[in-house]
Amino acid sequence: MSWENSIKEFKYYLRVERSLSKNTIEAYIRDLNKFSKFSKKNNLSVNVITRENIQDFISLLNDENISARTQARIISSLKSFFKFLIMEDYIIINPCQLIQNPKIGFKLPDVLSIEEIDLIVTSIDNSTKHGQRNKTIIETLYSCGLRVSELINLKISNIKFLEKYIKIIGKGSKERLTPISSKCLKLLFIYINEIRTLKKIKLGNEDIVFLNNRGSQLSREMIFTIVKNLVSNCGINKNVSPHTFRHSFATHLIEGGADLRAVQIMLGHENITTTEIYTHLDNDYLRSNLMQFHPRS
Repeated sequence: MSWENSIKEFKYYLRVERSLSKNTIEAYIRDLNKFSKFSKKNNLSVNVITRENIQDFISLLNDENISARTQARIISSLKSFFKFLIMEDYIIINPCQLIQNPKIGFKLPDVLSIEEIDLIVTSIDNSTKHGQRNKTIIETLYSCGLRVSELINLKISNIKFLEKYIKIIGKGSKERLTPISSKCLKLLFIYINEIRTLKKIKLGNEDIVFLNNRGSQLSREMIFTIVKNLVSNCGINKNVSPHTFRHSFATHLIEGGADLRAVQIMLGHENITTTEIYTHLDNDYLRSNLMQFHPRS
């Protein structure tokens, strides 16, 4: 079996049998394409890969200064791929069986302070072409703790203005209801009814909230660009992405005394251990206050 066909079948398996999201599948395929390129260069077909070949590939990743976190993700992709080949009887021995992931240090995500978020929002000029839309995007990211994919796929029909909730389609097409602030609802109402209605909306995008110049759904890349430009204009010296607003949403809730289980539900985390990272952030916040205000510090 060729690399192209085996990766194609694996992609079908991830989409149909495991029901993974488009973005997750694309990450798997990128990693496998990198390994297949290495294998072809060394004249290695799918069914002859050994543990030593995998180790040589990992050594190459080290030489390329690929981070331990990225290496761990690539190795995880390879393990899933070869496990699939075993399951389908394409190979007999799993070359990844004794391969260990590199140790990854615990890294807390960057967060924005409430003042920094206010600065970003207030710096947006509503009179500009996309000012009202971009302000609504930032407010929605922060008010609801959305992932980028959840934001760009947000539908008008899923905004419950009277109940002050929005229905979100998260990872694995799982649905959740998240409360939304009155301020954010007001911005959404203005954008949808006063700005968005002026656009010629492309067929199939009638229910999508945030649209580009052509009346189509915004891309992930465009959201990243919008955020980067807004942060740069404010002079905030932090590594900020759309996901930073999700981290900030959770951190500020925990700092304010919110129940961890409630934050887990609002973020759409399947496992509460994923949410617990924000308790570490809160500990840093508490420690900084202790160091600043305690007389013995």
